[in-house]
Amino acid sequence: PGAVPEEIFPAKCIRCGRCVEVCPYRSIIMLDIRAGIHAGTPLVEAGKIPCYLCMKCVDVCPTGSLQRIRQEETRMGLAVIDRFSCAAWIGTTLCRTCYDKCPYPEKAIRLDRLRPVIDQSACTGCGLCTHACPVTTKGGKAVNIEPIYARAKVTG
Repeated sequence: PGAVPEEIFPAKCIRCGRCVEVCPYRSIIMLDIRAGIHAGTPLVEAGKIPCYLCMKCVDVCPTGSLQRIRQEETRMGLAVIDRFSCAAWIGTTLCRTCYDKCPYPEKAIRLDRLRPVIDQSACTGCGLCTHACPVTTKGGKAVNIEPIYARAKVTG
């Protein structure tokens, strides 16, 4: 959360691993050798392990690669609901798990006729909805995180 823009991050981040070490949820991983020149770069894969937006990573970043922003301004990805597998959308059951787990209900996600709808302008991409979703499909869950690259503004 609060990462500088994607095109600047690799040059600013020294790959010290402090963000990985301080994350109490193990939400941040370091890319391995398969990432080539990006090996050692920290990454949040919120669709796999959610980010709880604790911002401890920001506090330990020595280079300003991660900058303090308001939690609701974080953009790590975007939750996308598969309406063909979501229990609420296909009518198999009344499910609102993603709505209940979202840190910003009625902002990032709302219920329309008891079915979840994502507000793309407010979703942080934290992955809490995906992690909690009880529906598993071949492609993941009924709600998945797609990457986006809208990040914090660079200061200084």
